[in-house]
Amino acid sequence: MSWNKDAAVSYLRSHALGRSHSECAKFTRLAILAGGVKVANTDYAKDYGVELLRAGFSELPPGSTLIAGDVAVIQPYPGGNGIGHMTMYDGTQWISDFVQKSMYPGPGYRKMALLNKSDFG
Repeated sequence: MSWNKDAAVSYLRSHALGRSHSECAKFTRLAILAGGVKVANTDYAKDYGVELLRAGFSELPPGSTLIAGDVAVIQPYPGGNGIGHMTMYDGTQWISDFVQKSMYPGPGYRKMALLNKSDFG
């Protein structure tokens, strides 16, 4: 099955909660699955970068124009929760288990990788 970013984004929009429930990786992974791509489950959001690359996503260079379906895997920071964060861009905003105010779920998060999957394959 090929990548359907619209189905992935639709899944996230319809399942997002009113606030974080610390399930960003689960919600984002399930959205990717709804878009037709199976990604191996990991224990922590910070570890999904490798799995997304294995599933055919590509890392975007800094300054890339974001499109719906792009995924950010954000690394933890000293003093943070240690599990990192994962979220998907819907074309206007970032959504994980909740609709975020920005890509970063909090002030400490800054080290991340942006990933994109071609619509073909």
